Amino acid sequence: MLDPSSSEEDSDEGLEEESRAVLPRAPPAPGPAPAREGRREAQGPGSPSPSVHSEARDEPEGQLDAEQERRVRLQLYVLVVRCIAHPFNAKQPTDMARRQQKLNKQQLQLLKERFQAFLNGETQIVADEAFCNAVRSYYEVFLKSDRVARMVQSGGCSANDFREVFKKNIEKRVRSLPEIDGLSKETVLSSWIAKYDAIYRGEEDLCKQPNRMALSAVSELILSKEQLYEMFQQILGIKKLEHQLLYNACQLDNADEQAAQIRRELDGRLQLAEKMAKERKFPKFIAKEMETMYIEELRSSVNLLMANLESLPVSKGGPEFKLQKLKRSQNSAFLDIGDENEIQLSKSDVVLSFTLEIVIMEVQGLKSVAPNRIVYCTMEVEGGEKLQTDQAEASRPQWGTQGDFTTTHPRPVVKVKLFTESTGVLALEDKELGRVILYPTSNSSKSAELHRMIVPKNSQDSDLKIKLAVRMDKPPHMKHSGYLYAIGQKVWKRWKKRYFVLVQVSQYTFAMCSYREKKSEPQELMQLEGYTVDYTDPHPGLQGGRMFFNAVKEGDTVIFASDDEQDRILWVQAMYRATGQSYKPIPAIQAQKLNPKGGALHTDAQLCKFYADRFQKHGMDEFISANPCKLDHAFLFRLLQRQTLDHRLNDSYSCLGWFSPGQVFVLDEYCARYGVRGCHRHLCYLTELMEHSENGAVIDPTLLHYSFAFCASHVHGNRPDGIGTVSMEEKERFEEIKERLCFLLENQISHFRYCFPFGRPEGALKATLSLLERVLMKDIASPIPAEEVKKVVRKCLEKAALINYTRLTEYAKIEGPAEKETETMNQASPARKLEDILHLAELCIEVLQQNEEHHAEAFAWWPDLLAEHAEKFWALFTVDMDTALEAQPQDSWDSFPLFQLLNNFLRNDTLLCNGKFHKHLQEIFVPLVVRYVDLMESSIAQSIHRGFEQETWQPVKNIANSLPNVALPKVPSLPLNLPQIPSISTPSWMAPLYESTNGSATSEDLFWKLDALQMFVLDLHWPEQEFAHHLEQRLKLMASDMIEACVKRTRTAFELKLQKASKTTDLRIPASVCTMFNVLVDAKKQSTKLCALDGGQEQQYHSKIDDLIDSTVKEIISMLVSKFVAVLEGVLSKLSRYDEGTFFSSILSFTVKAAAKYVDVPKPGMDLADTYIMFVRQNQDILREKVNEEMYIEKLFDTKMNKLKTTDENMGSPLYSAPKRGTSIPAPEIGRC
Repeated sequence: MLDPSSSEEDSDEGLEEESRAVLPRAPPAPGPAPAREGRREAQGPGSPSPSVHSEARDEPEGQLDAEQERRVRLQLYVLVVRCIAHPFNAKQPTDMARRQQKLNKQQLQLLKERFQAFLNGETQIVADEAFCNAVRSYYEVFLKSDRVARMVQSGGCSANDFREVFKKNIEKRVRSLPEIDGLSKETVLSSWIAKYDAIYRGEEDLCKQPNRMALSAVSELILSKEQLYEMFQQILGIKKLEHQLLYNACQLDNADEQAAQIRRELDGRLQLAEKMAKERKFPKFIAKEMETMYIEELRSSVNLLMANLESLPVSKGGPEFKLQKLKRSQNSAFLDIGDENEIQLSKSDVVLSFTLEIVIMEVQGLKSVAPNRIVYCTMEVEGGEKLQTDQAEASRPQWGTQGDFTTTHPRPVVKVKLFTESTGVLALEDKELGRVILYPTSNSSKSAELHRMIVPKNSQDSDLKIKLAVRMDKPPHMKHSGYLYAIGQKVWKRWKKRYFVLVQVSQYTFAMCSYREKKSEPQELMQLEGYTVDYTDPHPGLQGGRMFFNAVKEGDTVIFASDDEQDRILWVQAMYRATGQSYKPIPAIQAQKLNPKGGALHTDAQLCKFYADRFQKHGMDEFISANPCKLDHAFLFRLLQRQTLDHRLNDSYSCLGWFSPGQVFVLDEYCARYGVRGCHRHLCYLTELMEHSENGAVIDPTLLHYSFAFCASHVHGNRPDGIGTVSMEEKERFEEIKERLCFLLENQISHFRYCFPFGRPEGALKATLSLLERVLMKDIASPIPAEEVKKVVRKCLEKAALINYTRLTEYAKIEGPAEKETETMNQASPARKLEDILHLAELCIEVLQQNEEHHAEAFAWWPDLLAEHAEKFWALFTVDMDTALEAQPQDSWDSFPLFQLLNNFLRNDTLLCNGKFHKHLQEIFVPLVVRYVDLMESSIAQSIHRGFEQETWQPVKNIANSLPNVALPKVPSLPLNLPQIPSISTPSWMAPLYESTNGSATSEDLFWKLDALQMFVLDLHWPEQEFAHHLEQRLKLMASDMIEACVKRTRTAFELKLQKASKTTDLRIPASVCTMFNVLVDAKKQSTKLCALDGGQEQQYHSKIDDLIDSTVKEIISMLVSKFVAVLEGVLSKLSRYDEGTFFSSILSFTVKAAAKYVDVPKPGMDLADTYIMFVRQNQDILREKVNEEMYIEKLFDTKMNKLKTTDENMGSPLYSAPKRGTSIPAPEIGRC
């Protein structure tokens, strides 16, 4: 609530001087002055108060600033400790979210070292490769990020944030892992998190961790008063000695004094409200009719505080007091305090309840009875029950027995009697030996004392005494008691000494009551409400009493007198607290150290005087005596809240701007007690939070949203705290803060990667967007159109693209090697430029992937805006990419990895696929791809021509083993090879080559080139379907043409090779012929993969290639069989000479017979048959060993057999028709052939 003193010029010179002594001068302008001062203060943080500069123009500025700041802090601390000592409005909240311990730079560095040690294998933590990869990615991407370092430096990062980022990272990895039988993915996640915790803690801190956690959790819990005192000593920079002095001088441990202080403050606020209404000096409101409403609000707020104070219990129990408080709360007109008719107490309302403890110790001087006689004592409080001690012998009458009694008499009568047992037969009662009657009060001595007993007449025990103690407690609602002389106009009309008790019926109702002995109800009573107590001079006409004071009220005056000064001081202090008067009584003459009777001063009076003297000696009495109603609480609270927030942001918790429960409690109590308006509180809070946020601190947008919503509701008349008045100053400040907050939020959204790195704090970006929508609303009733919010967010994301790309390029330069720093972009070689742009593209993709992972959820309302942001981001990259590509030499293919990298990312993003940048990328690389395919087609055609001209037809073995190291085909006259050489995998069709002989070098080179070219184009994953289909069709047709050429050249070479081959049995199929055969076999296999397209003309063309290959295979089989038949025909021709009936047959037979006389001579023609059989067998083995396709071999042998049978039949079947001839060849041998 706005303080009334800030809206008027004080006419009371005494109050003005009092206020000026404590704080800087009040601003001359009413109402808006505190806020304007606060703004000046925010602009100049070196000034502790708004008016220091105006007050210290002629003095050394620094010295006055320090002194003024110290005085302001001391005064503020006095107000704060009063709130802590006796709260009656607020409680420490128990439902606030617990804040996590923040990480500092040293802990971050230690954390990096621990994770690095794990990755280096220097820890005992056992982990698999997948977990190590996850930790390595976490270390490289997150822990080493400069954005995380900045967040740690700003104090907005906790250990929980680090853990959540790791957990989110591994959840994606674990989901992508294959399922393992018997091991669930939840188990893997739990295991990985446990290992992360082990790495995070480190081995050396395992024993220290529990202690540190126990100590750090204190400030987030409910704090005691002592802890709150200590906290605000640190916040306001108060020394321990200053606190002790203030504590004692303010009597913070005295609940009655604190309640009285509150009553005086509330009374002062009411008086100022009435004065403001009378003088018509109001703050400037947005509407004239709010002036009357403002006074009603002031009164209503004070009434509420009075009701809250009234609701506090005065004692631990007592239905009579609860009833009285209920009667008080039912009365809503608290303003006319002086009206006696509002609440009239009856005598039954002030009935007290006392507890007495009577302890009987011993009896002395007992002589009238024999030593062995039994004696005992009885004790009673008149009007109550009677108790008896144990029995004791007369020689040793000691007991130590305690009796407990309750009574409602402030002046009870206690009777203790001593008895002995009667020995007479006819005796009905025991004999009384003595008695003592006591009149204790709550002020009586509590220690045991000897009392002379009254004995019967003619008793020998003339000096009989009893030692006992009577302890009478003081009820909590009995504030003071004692004997006084009094005379009044309405009560106590005779000057007489009476026993008085000051009774507190409720927090606002006190009564001065006089009691007689043995009476529970007072004889007379006087309500102190509306009275003013003060010291007075002695009245000569009144006999009795030495030290006078009075209680004055309109139409009544009551004069009191005590016997000594100390008693008067205590009575005046007690009644001063009860009346709630603003005037503090001061005795005209200082109290003497010793009273007139020569006794020492009462302990309370001594302490009061001691602390008052000591406090005045240290120059702090002005802060205690300052009237809180005259202080500028708007300014003081702004200072308190700022200092508290500074302290909170610098503690060990990642608070994000949220106060601790204890701090919230003190601030709430201060605002309620001293009337700080809720709108002013939240406006100041918003200002401080925005200032910290602009300086790099991490502030929770939800907190900003809460305070802004409160202020917006207030300014637009929704009364969030029941306050309907809106000052011009509040509206102006709100509009300024709204504009500033809008700019701050737009800036945070534009820097969302750096204000909310890796989505931390969790949900903060989404809350920021929600708050921006609220800020853009013109009022709280009509929502802003969605398109307007979208327009603002679009503008922010456009800026974000530029910011992100600019910082990314700077990071790329820093991350590069040292020589890059001395080499500018223009001076770099084309290869270096391409390398840089490729690295930059990787970073760009990483940035966008992080945006999708951590920030896409916040922008879920506008996914198209995030896509536009990415397009803007890529548009900036396009400039650098085009520059680097233009610098590349003509027909250079090193840029294809750049296309693959970018295209693989873009084609998997539904929003970016075939977007503006994606199409631009395709436009750049379409000519390169076409040019590359053209040149590769020409190169392959030339290599076929030159290769077959120089082909040796030697078989090539195990070429797949060295494939990654073999240079891919070069385009003619170009120095560069096909890109992605190291990443080419072994073609599937080369798998069997590890165990078998392959085709020729030219054919293998051809098939490898065709397959590599098709795989290269396939790996491009061209996004445009039409062009991708065109490329595939062209490559398939090109492969068909090339394979056709290869088949035809192979057939021609095969035919030439067979023509040169021998036609005798010396013929052995050369390896080159088998290689040619294998070339056709491979061509058949490769055509299925390299030439096949689904449907249409391509499928038909592929069938032609297969037909060509099949017909060629048939032709070479036919030619090879014809060669075998020619050899067979030659053999048969030679064998025909041994046929009977021929001329040579007789000569050869004679020669064989003649030679057979001397040696063993085989039959005629057998050596030739053996030679032919060897020829068949060896050629068969050669074919089976070196030709890869068994089916073609079987087909060859079948064709050969059929041909041989046909030949044999045509020649008359000499081999089968002449079994008796010696020159015939066995049929089984022919069969094996």
